[in-house]
Amino acid sequence: MGHADLRLKGASDPLGWINSKYEVEIMIVTLTSISPKAARDIIGSAIEEAEALELFIAVVVTDFHGHALASARMDGVSPTVLGFAEDKAYTAANMKRSTEAFAERMASSDSLKMGLSTRPRLLVWGGGLPIFYEGQLVGGLGISGAKDHEDIAIGKKILAHHGFAWEK
Repeated sequence: MGHADLRLKGASDPLGWINSKYEVEIMIVTLTSISPKAARDIIGSAIEEAEALELFIAVVVTDFHGHALASARMDGVSPTVLGFAEDKAYTAANMKRSTEAFAERMASSDSLKMGLSTRPRLLVWGGGLPIFYEGQLVGGLGISGAKDHEDIAIGKKILAHHGFAWEK
């Protein structure tokens, strides 16, 4: 995934984009995202783990922007809980840290807490993990429905099993 940025380049512009010759330079940014297949595999493994622990969860995997690639909820799990899982994954992907770490950061400042309350989709309950591959953010994982520490434990175990990390 990526985009191209076409600009004029040169010395007369302090940013170096325009000169007297109006040379054109194409800047390419290449971004990497977790694949939909990997997202489905992670979800399947998370549900298997929850079943083994006799827990009921919803799971969402997003791309690095926080857009859902795959999601599932186990029988008996409310659609609202699936929404929580999606917001956890969104938060982890966009903040590039776990929702648990984000909650600790928010607790450190009243102004941050006030600012958070005006931002839709940012959720600080445990169970959201960024997905890193070779040090690069590639997605977000959100698990909801069990206790926070159980959601987190399932997420970390499953990401490690599939060769991903939740920290850089």
